[in-house]
Amino acid sequence: MRSTQTWQDAIVVATRDATPTVREFEIRPAEGAAAQWQAGSHLQLQVLVNGKVQIRSYSLVGLPDGQSFRIAVKRMDDGRGGSLAMWRLAVGDRLQISDPQNHFPLDLSAPHYLLVAGGIGITPLVMMAQQLQAQCRKSGATLRMLYGARTQEELAFLPLLRAALGDALQTFAGGRGESMDLAAAIGALPAGGQLYTCGPVSMLEAVRKSWAEAGRPLADLRFETFGSSGRFAAQAFRVQVPRHQVDIMVPADTTLLDALESAGVQSIFDCRRGECGLCAMDVLALDGELDHRDVFLSEHEKQQNTRICACVSRVVGSLTLDSSYRPEV
Repeated sequence: MRSTQTWQDAIVVATRDATPTVREFEIRPAEGAAAQWQAGSHLQLQVLVNGKVQIRSYSLVGLPDGQSFRIAVKRMDDGRGGSLAMWRLAVGDRLQISDPQNHFPLDLSAPHYLLVAGGIGITPLVMMAQQLQAQCRKSGATLRMLYGARTQEELAFLPLLRAALGDALQTFAGGRGESMDLAAAIGALPAGGQLYTCGPVSMLEAVRKSWAEAGRPLADLRFETFGSSGRFAAQAFRVQVPRHQVDIMVPADTTLLDALESAGVQSIFDCRRGECGLCAMDVLALDGELDHRDVFLSEHEKQQNTRICACVSRVVGSLTLDSSYRPEV
């Protein structure tokens, strides 16, 4: 089922480089004020990539001001082109945006909090840190954040985070040989505490592993991802859908979901980040390797190679799929 997302015209009113590879954008609706958003919310944008309109999701950064939306985009020179298209935007440029959406809500009733961010994964956690700092002062809850990036220069929003968290913020630069001790951090989190995390899939998997080994309730671990870069470089692959008599090539810069939609194969989807699993399709045959880039399927399911999340995962080779479509009777 195609998305029924509504769009509105917006204008880029300011840009700022938060790091050498992260650019912050201030985007204002062309008519009216920006809608309020909650911590963990994201914005969808229509981006022109290689002459085609594609949809990208970016976390909203910081506290709302009632006027504009703020997002931050990491430049990915070897990505699918969305970040480069965003970086080409200048003040005064127009684009289509959605209303804020939230699949990563913050629970303000927990007794303790641990925030873990990796690289550009800091973006949804900035407002969480700001909001929780004030909340914890009132409630007596404890708050701690671990934030890592490849280099010190790539740690975005540090002044803002230090102002909010003080000594509760610990930073790590991988290039200096620094790494998070996730087991120790989780072990120090008092009972009933919640962990919120966003970052590379490899980091999320490490967090989930440490959380499970500590015997923590799964419901107290909250995370968001925008997909993984995968085990293989993106390349074109062939996909067949016999039910629709479709046989197409999926370009390297296009997702399987978008290619199927363009070919007339309607799909159910929501997050477009490999989290919700709505777009998962049955694999009928595979010639090559599946490059699972989602966090929805379990490791066991990924090893079986019988399902694929069409919004983020890819193939090296070719595959045959079945869709969720069934004719009306």
